[in-house]
Amino acid sequence: MSADADPARVLGTVEAECLRPTTGDEAYLVEVGRAAFRTPLLLGGQAARAGIACDSCHQGGRRNPDFAFPGLSGAPGTADVTTALFSSHRDDGIDNPIPIPDLGGPKVRLRIPQDPASLQHFIHGQVTEEFNGAEPPPAVLQGLAAYVRALDPGACPADERRALLAGDYAADAARAVRAAMAALEHKDAITAALMLEAARSRLGLIYERYDQPEAGPARAFLKSADADLAAALERVRHGDGGASQALAAWLVRLGPRMKLVTAEEAGSLFAPARLRR
Repeated sequence: MSADADPARVLGTVEAECLRPTTGDEAYLVEVGRAAFRTPLLLGGQAARAGIACDSCHQGGRRNPDFAFPGLSGAPGTADVTTALFSSHRDDGIDNPIPIPDLGGPKVRLRIPQDPASLQHFIHGQVTEEFNGAEPPPAVLQGLAAYVRALDPGACPADERRALLAGDYAADAARAVRAAMAALEHKDAITAALMLEAARSRLGLIYERYDQPEAGPARAFLKSADADLAAALERVRHGDGGASQALAAWLVRLGPRMKLVTAEEAGSLFAPARLRR
């Protein structure tokens, strides 16, 4: 965030997602890709340690006009994609940040082939070379391509930006958990594990904004919800057939318990008044 930016706008609103409806196998892959797009664990290395995900530059699958990262950005909304900051693979030794493209805009402006194979190849290079990330599981790579392909300017809402609420991150977590359950149905434990890590990272984004003394019960719930996901993740990694049932129970508990969180949202760092202090 640049020094003259309005923190309430930068931290309290987000670009609206332009995601067209999908069904069947495409819908499954889109949900996998959507969750992976939002977790720093996909990129790994220095990016993960800095909390950088695909969504950091392409907020809501769009762009981020306020993105400003030391050593990576020039003007807000730009990034140097050929720097050694996150990986040595594509370093050209030149400080040359470029505007971050809107993935939800017209595809002809992206200059990226949109057929699945070419798009997967491009995204693979972004993950493993630009950010030095680990090899993505096949379904995750397919999902990322499916998600980008499903971003459609015709699906954009009237308002390009909207308020960011704790419930948005909770909804992302729930979608990631459902994607994990679907991955387990596909006998893909590796993808399911990444989906659960993605869900945990979204809960963490809520937790860090609830720093007020009155938020003790909300923070306790978030820690408990995260611990339950961590336990389910271990079950997935050990091939425990009861993991899906545990995740289904987690989803049932999420809605009622999020009331503890939303009850204290006005005093949290989701509130514009606090962000402007």
